[in-house]
Amino acid sequence: MRRGDGRLTQELDPQDQGPQDACGVFGVYAPGEEVAKLSYFGLYALQHRGQESAGIATSDGEKILVFKDMGLVSQVFDEAALEALTGHIAVGHARYSTTGASVWANAQPTLGPTSAGTVALGHNGNLTNTQQLIDLLIEREGYPKRLDLKGGKCTDTQIVTALLGGDGDSLAEVALELLPHLEGAYSFVFMDETTLYAARDPQGVRPLVLGELASGGWVVASETAALDIVGARFVREVEPGEFLTIDADGVHSQRFAEAVPKGCVFEYVYLARPDTTIAGRSVQAARLEMGRQLAREHPVEADLVIPTPESGTPAAVGYAQESGIKFGQGLVKNSYVGRTFIQPSQTLRQLGIRLKLNPLREVIEGKRLVVVDDSIVRGNTQRAIVQMLRDAGAAEVHVRISSPPVQWPCFYGIDFPTRTELAAVGHSVEDIRDQLGADSLGYISLDGMVTATQQAEDRLCTACFTGEYPIAPPVDARHLLTLQTEEVAG
Repeated sequence: MRRGDGRLTQELDPQDQGPQDACGVFGVYAPGEEVAKLSYFGLYALQHRGQESAGIATSDGEKILVFKDMGLVSQVFDEAALEALTGHIAVGHARYSTTGASVWANAQPTLGPTSAGTVALGHNGNLTNTQQLIDLLIEREGYPKRLDLKGGKCTDTQIVTALLGGDGDSLAEVALELLPHLEGAYSFVFMDETTLYAARDPQGVRPLVLGELASGGWVVASETAALDIVGARFVREVEPGEFLTIDADGVHSQRFAEAVPKGCVFEYVYLARPDTTIAGRSVQAARLEMGRQLAREHPVEADLVIPTPESGTPAAVGYAQESGIKFGQGLVKNSYVGRTFIQPSQTLRQLGIRLKLNPLREVIEGKRLVVVDDSIVRGNTQRAIVQMLRDAGAAEVHVRISSPPVQWPCFYGIDFPTRTELAAVGHSVEDIRDQLGADSLGYISLDGMVTATQQAEDRLCTACFTGEYPIAPPVDARHLLTLQTEEVAG
């Protein structure tokens, strides 16, 4: 088994990671402001969306500078690096790999030549027609000569960056011609030497918002929380199928496709910060309501409701409010422990979890517990927690999950395991309860989860729960899905 790499992570068990989002993006156009430092704080606010690499590109109107490296935002940048990134336009990116390996070459923003200068691009999401785009690039330029594009061994972001180098009077013209050819999920923030751009796919799968600084500058970011951190006023969401141009004349909007909203419901469940607002709904309020609905759907007699820190906390509070059962912190999480080495020994893996999570025996001993978490992926972490609580003297352990069973992979920027690795595939709720060692197990219903978001179900993507994909999966993945489904059925 491969060994850990020593980088910091919030995961309790590296073999049972929660759903990982692809990236966080941030862009700013603000003459007179220290845009690199604004981007640093913006990325800091978006760190939860990507912890593998970080980068910032800036422009002073004539040249683009970029600094990027592997690691967390605070590890990549220091005062000297930020001071060197001068200019009034910036694009920032925090990455978690879904397409392409976790290596420096795949860190963003990506750079590429254009007909009029240079483009620096940050991407949140995942394209589903990458092979078609490679074919389009080969048709236009012949076999790619750049090393990172040879043989198609590259990220979808690098392909888009190369395609933005097409002929045109401006980068905006090339982008407007290219965007309708892209399929999948994408929230782009990119720039050339003089202009900041943003674009969101017609389904608006991943979030993207526009804000205004008190100085009159403009900010584009993955979440409203990033606007708050840099002191920008929320203006509106970037609409699905919309292309923004931001320069000295302000913000200009053009539509390249009709909007067919299918926002990712998992943003409400887990991915977004609780202090973010999506489609007018507070993520914190949605998670509280999921907990209340969970209590209505799966009541139980118990003494204490505790969360799995920190992702289960809002739903646990909601569960306690609705049920009338006391809320408490029964587990203490150490956020400063680095990634534990992945060893063949189950004992060492259990110790790795205990380094990061420890029960408060005096709080839980002799108590009937309701343990609330946001999702179950493989189930290893929940199994370890149930055993940990029993060892600490819990009388009963009832597990409640604020999302339905995850049964299908995501092709739009969330890293889920294959179908055969998902705990819910091929197993009943009772089977999973038995595997976890819990006294009972309850998942929120799909309707209950959707209702908590205050969005119409037909405006949300729920594919990881239903298998109903609003955008066709990649051609090679369709065959793999069939094989995995047959394997589960067999």
